[in-house]
Amino acid sequence: MQQLTARPVDVGLDPDRLSAIPNFFGSYVDRGKLAGVSTLVARDGKLVHFETVGMRDTARGLPLEKDTIFRIYSMTKPVTSLALMMLYEEGRFQLGHEVSRYIPEFKELRVWDGGTPESYETRPLAREMTIRDLLTHTSGLTYDFMHAHPVDSMYRKAGIGGARTQGLTLKGMVERLAEIPLLFSPGEHWNYSVSTDVCGYLIEVLSGQSLDQFLASRIFAPLGMDDTGFSVPVEKAHRLATNYEKDPKTREVRVCDMGDETSTYVQPNSFLSGGGGLVSTQMDYFRFCRMLFNGGELDGTRLVSRKTLELMTMNHLPDDKTMKDMDNSAFSETGVDGQGFGLGFSILLDQAAAQTIGSPGIYSWGGAASTYFWIDPAEGLIAILMTQLMPSRAYPLRPQFQQLVYGAVSD
Repeated sequence: MQQLTARPVDVGLDPDRLSAIPNFFGSYVDRGKLAGVSTLVARDGKLVHFETVGMRDTARGLPLEKDTIFRIYSMTKPVTSLALMMLYEEGRFQLGHEVSRYIPEFKELRVWDGGTPESYETRPLAREMTIRDLLTHTSGLTYDFMHAHPVDSMYRKAGIGGARTQGLTLKGMVERLAEIPLLFSPGEHWNYSVSTDVCGYLIEVLSGQSLDQFLASRIFAPLGMDDTGFSVPVEKAHRLATNYEKDPKTREVRVCDMGDETSTYVQPNSFLSGGGGLVSTQMDYFRFCRMLFNGGELDGTRLVSRKTLELMTMNHLPDDKTMKDMDNSAFSETGVDGQGFGLGFSILLDQAAAQTIGSPGIYSWGGAASTYFWIDPAEGLIAILMTQLMPSRAYPLRPQFQQLVYGAVSD
């Protein structure tokens, strides 16, 4: 097992500049904008910075700690995407296979062609939805919270709410999706959506296991991610951070889910959201990122091959287009300028267009409660930010974290 930690100076990072990171985010805490923030930075697989500032629950005066459990929402997507690609390595499917091979209900999908949610027209698909469409969010599916198209409201009426879905199983979700038209014919646009939840159902179909069982046995247990799952055991509930939200009108920050036994995450949900349902800790997610950084292996345990990860972290949008080039979405968890999309991650293509510091080839994603991670193969960097504030666009935490981390590069 490799040495996990290193002095920043030994891996080309300025310790003083890294130490400024918690002070910077501490100013958010001091002004009451955030309850607490946890930041982690590693280079060449060695942990060089791991700090927490503030509270996991402000009203109760409970400090944010290094083993605090966070709702990671859409940072679930890379985990589910990797799980599906593990089955790909076993020859269970081809990326170009029609989804209807495995979800027969999707054989009859059609595309929205005008009208209202109550009375609308549809047209045939130009081509069927493929598994790669699901992994790249070019499927024609959407999210209920977009509030940008009549189809979004049809999702709300059907009770399809991504990680917030209640009372459905994954199978029940795909059955309802099959009755709702797509926004566009697959492959025509990029649109953030429940696609990764459908990937979760494909994992169940292909593996014969429930999604939680598959992830636990094939990813979490092998990697030692002991605090990651779709719910929080009662005995760990005291470690769960309270989740907050910023009111868009009053700009006040209020509680939306408690960090105790009353949390919705302490009660198991029948809907296992592969797109946003996991909770995790900094160190658990760092182990996942280290595995990715190492080409699919961690501490002698290999989940996927280096070649599979190379495939996952290249741009899969046609003609090397960016998300902005193909954007049909009212929302993206991260920026779309200068960013392509791989099989479960955004891929930085053009720094100038993205107006971000970093390196071409960075792959990353974030979660609805303002969590974020990125991996920079060129610079050997892994960085993770954990907090619990919705929506994720409340403050520019992610670009600021990137500025601070890359500002510490000294080699």
